[in-house]
Parts: sequence; C-alpha cells; structure tokens
Amino acid sequence: MSKKLVLGGILAGVAVFVWGAISHMVLGLGETGIKSLSNEEAVLTVLKENVAEPGFYFFPWIDHSASKEATAAWTEKYRTGPAGVIIYQPLGGEPMPPSKFVTELLTNILAGLVAAFVLSKVVGNLGGFVGKAGFVALFGLFAGLEIDLSYWNWYGFPTSYTLAYMADHVIGWFLGGLVLAWMTRPAAQKA
Repeated sequence: MSKKLVLGGILAGVAVFVWGAISHMVLGLGETGIKSLSNEEAVLTVLKENVAEPGFYFFPWIDHSASKEATAAWTEKYRTGPAGVIIYQPLGGEPMPPSKFVTELLTNILAGLVAAFVLSKVVGNLGGFVGKAGFVALFGLFAGLEIDLSYWNWYGFPTSYTLAYMADHVIGWFLGGLVLAWMTRPAAQKA
C-alpha cells in the first residue's frame, strides 16, 4: 500500500473518530434508546451483594448441557421474564479516561487502513469521488447489519438504539470515505 493510501487510511480513521465524538457528545446519538433504571440504588445494591466479577452476563442463564426438564424450566423462566444482558464492572472506574479515547482512535485508524486497502483494490470500478465515498460507507452498513442487528435480534437491544448506531456507522464511514476519495483522486485533480 502506498504512503498516500496509508495516510488516507489514517486520516479516514481520524475523520470517523471525530464524527463519533460529534455524534455521541454533541448530537446524543450514543444515548438513543438507553434508559435509566427506575430504582437504580436498590438494583445496584443487589448487584454489589450478588455479582463479584466483571463480565458479560446473560439472564436467565442455562447450562447448555442441562437435562430436558431443566431446559423446559429455563424456557418458561425466559418466557415469563425478566430476561436480558448486563455488562458489569463491580469496581467501577473512570467513565471516560484518556485511554478509552486513544483506544477508540487507534481502532478507527486500523479500520481506516483496512478501508484504504480494500478501496485500493477496487478504485477503478467505483465511478469517481462519490462512488468511492459511498463504497466506504458500505463498511459502516456492513458493521450495522452484522453487529448491531445481531445484538438487536439476539439480546433485545432497542430498535431506536440499533438504528441510531447503524446510522452512526454509515455516516462516519461515508465521511471517512470522503477523506479516502480525496486522497486517491487522480493527480490532475490535485490543484
């Protein structure tokens, strides 16, 4: 991959990172569909008393090697609820430490480099600037279809949350695509 494409991938990742900051911190897209617990203190007390390890918890739980009777009991328990998932950190921590921003920026840059590499392999077939940006936006759509819709389907993530995150991915990668399209434009257009 050329230096120009590497730089384009890095800048595309930065563009996606900046869009993410705007979409979450200014536009509030990251809070769409998220609700607070109505009796948070009581729930937190129960969690503190009963869940010691951090992790991803699915409830009600079943051991998949359970007997038919246990599976039938679990099925009924699931049907009658409550059911859900919890991402749990018993010791808490800083809500937005710099390390989280650095990690997010680095993952966006890595994704931008992947997008630059794939774009470099198909660039001649995309019909210009908007075609390139649209092609890269499909990475965001792919992520939304593969990840966000799966979480909506299997874990019950709210529809509004799912659609907001899918839009966030598509818009962010369209913007990253604009950067890559700019970086890969023909030399005659670089005045």
